[in-house]
Amino acid sequence: MPDLAQTQGRRIALIAGNGSLPCQIADALSGSGRDFRIIAIKGEADEQTRNRASTELGWGEIGRLYKFLKKTGCQDVLLIGGVSKRPDFTSILGDFGTLKRLPTIIRALAGGDDSLLTKVIRLFEDEGYRVVGIRDVAPQLLASSGVLGKMQPKTDDWRDLELALKATQKLGELDIGQAAIAVGGRVVALEGAEGTDAMIERCADLKRVGRIRSKGRAGVLVKAAKPDQDLRVDLPTVGPRTIELAVSAGLAGIAIEAHGALIAEKEETLQRADSAGLFVVGVEKPSDEGAADG
Repeated sequence: MPDLAQTQGRRIALIAGNGSLPCQIADALSGSGRDFRIIAIKGEADEQTRNRASTELGWGEIGRLYKFLKKTGCQDVLLIGGVSKRPDFTSILGDFGTLKRLPTIIRALAGGDDSLLTKVIRLFEDEGYRVVGIRDVAPQLLASSGVLGKMQPKTDDWRDLELALKATQKLGELDIGQAAIAVGGRVVALEGAEGTDAMIERCADLKRVGRIRSKGRAGVLVKAAKPDQDLRVDLPTVGPRTIELAVSAGLAGIAIEAHGALIAEKEETLQRADSAGLFVVGVEKPSDEGAADG
């Protein structure tokens, strides 16, 4: 995986999906003087991203995509933002460049989510491009270690945090999810295919019906990368929506992996957490040796 020094001077193509992250990354790259072009994914990128994009391409325009990369001299590719709709096979029959690569594309679409992401990276690497991640081009956007807002975790919060962190490690080993919630010294929710937001909402429902009982605000959401996860395309992320849901679920705080997770819209996210009395901390993931000893 490339380091920051290796990416300097190379033009980056930001292939942008939905959400605010593409523009945040663009701002960070502009601030550091990096040269880049934005390619908005048709039907996914929001209006702000589309307004800043050099071009907008659909799923069936792979040939046009590679022509654009060659024409603009982009050497590195950053896949950023969400993709809400997985393309079906009929949507990739757009142009000759797509048809020529169709066998490889079909193989890429055949696996599960992690397999898909890995194979998408290979599609670019096979064409001679280097796929980079946020850690490579804008590491300042990643969570640092320690308390990130104004609120401090209490003793019981640290206990729940450590328990939920262990749970995420087990989840990651099974390649299931990135997040877990612990309340009152027990794990009450694990992330599956539904995603982090739906998991938090499920926890809120369990509290409302009395299946989870706690006095006042209690419990910690932990989000961390899976072991050996390719962070170039699937970086664990929390943002304003995560804060909103955590507050609704009556949680005391959120912990994310330091140097391995992203706080989207960081200033707004931390302000919302502070206003709600919710702590946010960056935690170092335990080493394999430490996990085995524990």
